[in-house]
Amino acid sequence: METLSLPILIALIGIALMFDFLNGLHDAANSIATVVSTRVLSPRNAVLMAAFFNFIAFLFFGTHVATTIGKGIVDPNIITGQVIFAALMGAIGWNLVTWYWGIPSSSSHALVGGLAGAGVASAGLDSIVASGLTKTAVAIFVSPTIGFVLALLIVLIVSWIFHRTTPFGVDKVFRSLQIVSASLYSLGHGGNDAQKTMGIIAVLLFSQGYLGDNFHVPLWVVLSCQACMGLGTLFGGWKIVRTMGSRLTDLKPVHGFCAETGGAITLFAATWLGVPVSTTHTITGAIVGVGSSRRASAVRWGLAQGILVAWIVTMPAAALVAAGAYWVTTLF
Repeated sequence: METLSLPILIALIGIALMFDFLNGLHDAANSIATVVSTRVLSPRNAVLMAAFFNFIAFLFFGTHVATTIGKGIVDPNIITGQVIFAALMGAIGWNLVTWYWGIPSSSSHALVGGLAGAGVASAGLDSIVASGLTKTAVAIFVSPTIGFVLALLIVLIVSWIFHRTTPFGVDKVFRSLQIVSASLYSLGHGGNDAQKTMGIIAVLLFSQGYLGDNFHVPLWVVLSCQACMGLGTLFGGWKIVRTMGSRLTDLKPVHGFCAETGGAITLFAATWLGVPVSTTHTITGAIVGVGSSRRASAVRWGLAQGILVAWIVTMPAAALVAAGAYWVTTLF
């Protein structure tokens, strides 16, 4: 197995943390789009709240998702510095493209696609752990569907409970409750997304013998990844916030609460089960769910269709970029 010099190892960890920062930047919209678009919080206060809950998420969740990324996508025995570098280039490259164009694609699936593409370029199709990759691919469709259904159910329950309350009274109640739901969603976002980078760094350390015989995620890796995720969120991703918060459907505080609560429940369950789902897919499905609860025409389906195409393209696109990056590294 390839032995990396300490400077190269540190550089690769730095690139992984850069991806984590970009993940927070790219996916800030997942946590704050609804609470900003409903004007419950100012953009500045929203990102401060989201960054805080992104960081403390490690206190509430284990590292099951990190283990899935580290051992469940490609065979850990084929991991080299080149594979990790190429995987990160695939994920970062796709993230930058979608961030620039304001497309709410999945950083999580970009990383998984990058890892798979680099693994195949290095060791062929046998390097893929089929069960883990399949579970992640299925989640592309399952997580937004669950978010959609839960948000729709919560809208129905809330409507039944508050059917005698005036619109002003409903708005007043849910302006407070939406802060709680947005906080919970930020917690779920930090719990699931930061673990993907933890898995990359941990499998790199494992391949170099720094973790001994048992794969695990050291505490310093956990804290570094949560901090970079939170810092990225502080800088926001305002183009994507606009797409998620106002272009898909018009939201009021009660709708924001229902979307965030449905999304948070989905993320909590997936993180405890060790499934690396997309927070972008989850909240998009939930927003479409609350929009559909009013009437089908309340959702801008043309935009939703474009987002769906981006979801499907993300993994193979990141995989191709990663495979190309791996090929370039072989020239040196």
